[in-house]
Amino acid sequence: MAQTYDVVVVGGGILGLATARQLLRDRPSLRLLLLEKEPVLAAHQTGHNSGVIHSGIYYAPGSLKARLCVEGKHALEQFADERGIPRATRGKLIVALDESELGRLAELQRRGHANGVEGLAVLDGDALRTVEPNAAGIRALHAPQTGVIDYRRVATALAEEIGLAGGEISLGREATRIAQRSRGVDVDSPGGAITARAVITCAGLQSDRLARSGTRIVPFRGDYYTLSAEAATLVNGLVYPVPDPAFPFLGVHLTKGVDGTVVAGPNAVLALARERYRRSSFSPRDTASTITYPGFWRFAARHLRTGTAELWRDLSTDAFVRDIQRYVPAVTRADVRFGPSGIRAQALGRDGRLADDFVIEGSERIVHVVNAPSPAATSSLAIAGHIARLAFAALD
Repeated sequence: MAQTYDVVVVGGGILGLATARQLLRDRPSLRLLLLEKEPVLAAHQTGHNSGVIHSGIYYAPGSLKARLCVEGKHALEQFADERGIPRATRGKLIVALDESELGRLAELQRRGHANGVEGLAVLDGDALRTVEPNAAGIRALHAPQTGVIDYRRVATALAEEIGLAGGEISLGREATRIAQRSRGVDVDSPGGAITARAVITCAGLQSDRLARSGTRIVPFRGDYYTLSAEAATLVNGLVYPVPDPAFPFLGVHLTKGVDGTVVAGPNAVLALARERYRRSSFSPRDTASTITYPGFWRFAARHLRTGTAELWRDLSTDAFVRDIQRYVPAVTRADVRFGPSGIRAQALGRDGRLADDFVIEGSERIVHVVNAPSPAATSSLAIAGHIARLAFAALD
């Protein structure tokens, strides 16, 4: 006989956990189950990022990313302080190396102000070096409230609250199929069939396989290099490039984590396995999913030059270090060691364009998070509120 719940949440990353917590906070009487196919929580994107608490500069005003990042940042910081989770407000510099980048820097300033980012200021070369004495650049946008945190610890704290509120978390249990019926939703699982009044999927790198939407998840591996303890003293906070609008990623940057460790990266190269982190990792299923999708080839053709440069930087440590040196010239080859690595789930349309905003789709009793790349971790508590409202519309 099938297990019966009011709500099943699929995915034990920070977004699934935040959503389950929010549902129970809003309706403590819910019978709620969270399924996670891995034996531990936060096994993938949540546990493989640089830990930045983003301030909301990059995102188009009015977008879900813009609104939920700013709202989520404040909620996350409050949650961390209440739960005693260490965080640090390091501040971020987005550095223009020459005059060709000043127009894009001004646009970021405009977006940041429109999104309500606190304390933004434009600094000239001398002023930026009062913040980061070892940084290059002729001008920078300073976001002093940007912070860092350990998102694994956030995930653990969210899971504890779910348990205290009466929710169930089942690890090592995959949702293999979801089917809507007239009076509920059936979820197939190796641990037995489940029936729920509503289902929410926060499946990250597997989101397209559960949502069966018109987009495809294309995984991009991002490698970091970790600076030595001595070289870490060259960086006070976060040093970022001005992003290239022709490419959908932010470029190699330096981040001083909550423990004082400095990582440089990530690059962005196609991953041949969605949930394996070695450079040599290969999944026939995941690779076929990418290379048989017309949108991938349209994307690759559009970004051939930049993609080639990213691949070369992935293969050559010297090329990676040269990119770091553009922003902090004192870093040397001897100062870095390879790792860690992560994989970003990015929804790609058949037209070859990446989904630029969070994509959350609901149909009657099922809500799918189709696209939730960065700043989803920063935004997680705010996204959870947004999802909960959609889910309650299905339950009521």
